Amino acid sequence: MLPLKIAWRFLVSSKGQTILILLGIAIGVSVQVFIGLLIQSLQISLVDRTIGSSSHITIQADREDPVILQTDQLLQTIEKSAIFPELKAVSPVSETPVFIKTGKSDQSGFMRGFDFQRALSVYEFMNTLVEGDLPSKENDVLIGTDLKNELGLKVGDTLNVTVPAFILGQRPLTVTGVFDSGIASLNRSWLISNLVTVQNIIRKPTTYSSIEIQVKDVFSADTLAETLQKELEGKPFKIKNWKAENQQLLSGLTGQTISSLFIQVFVMISVALAIASVLIISVVQKNRQIGILKAMGIKDSTTSMVFLTQGLLLGIGGAVLGVILGLALSWSFATFAVSDGEPVVPLVINYSFVLLSALIAIISALVASIIPARKSGTMSPIEVIRNG
Repeated sequence: MLPLKIAWRFLVSSKGQTILILLGIAIGVSVQVFIGLLIQSLQISLVDRTIGSSSHITIQADREDPVILQTDQLLQTIEKSAIFPELKAVSPVSETPVFIKTGKSDQSGFMRGFDFQRALSVYEFMNTLVEGDLPSKENDVLIGTDLKNELGLKVGDTLNVTVPAFILGQRPLTVTGVFDSGIASLNRSWLISNLVTVQNIIRKPTTYSSIEIQVKDVFSADTLAETLQKELEGKPFKIKNWKAENQQLLSGLTGQTISSLFIQVFVMISVALAIASVLIISVVQKNRQIGILKAMGIKDSTTSMVFLTQGLLLGIGGAVLGVILGLALSWSFATFAVSDGEPVVPLVINYSFVLLSALIAIISALVASIIPARKSGTMSPIEVIRNG
């Protein structure tokens, strides 16, 4: 307790110096927290916009006729898999290219059938639905806003589709709703229906084109896909994951992470050097007090502990202030940097990262105090008092 009392007394006796050190650490930590959270939030936002409402892992048939036949067995295998607790949603899909025919014009399209009870957890249909309702029975269909405008359709109208493999047969579909995905090509070409409708159109009931999976942690999709591939080894399936399909995006994210680390390392080195410099000056300024303490019988190790304790106290105080300031800056940025009423970068707080930033600051402060601590421990009390 003695080193703590003396360290506290030294800090209080030099209030101006103490405040400057605390501010220096706090600014360093706040910059680290702000930049780190900003980059992480940007990455999460970018990934969410890119693949948030789509499949993270896709299972397809690895055969000439690309349909999954063992549908129930495959779903049961996934549900019993070691990775199942890490999955957010599992949705079977049937799909086919089609020709869209109305009384006015024809064009090509792509029809996808979903089990909406499962698919709503993967695809944000309700958020993209701008008119009408989701398909609730066979031969109901959703169309995109661009297709609606091009063909002059409205909710309740009928359109006919033909599958290229069965060119002679037409299937009338009733438009129950209109969606806006935000992507013009999808709004123009996609038709969304239920599983049974598409299965019957392609004349392959009880089969799937693929099974689409969302995982809780998008960045673990590749390792989970590898585990699932091993569990399905020997069976006619191939598994894709979003990371393998988006290498360019991942390279950009890696570059951002490395840049963030360099900035954080530079900031903390600067903080450590500043603390070391100030504490060394403090040792010189307090030569006489140190000499008197040693003359009174205090051990060299105790005087060293005084300055190590000073570093620790300054590190803890600066880290706490820095975390508060960094979170305040991050919140302010997310609140006031908006576009069309929405945050430019939605704030995501990674508490593990915030805690790590504070710990790094405390350790840096402690390491920075080693030099002045050693210097104070080697002082001769007689020389100090004589020269003081």
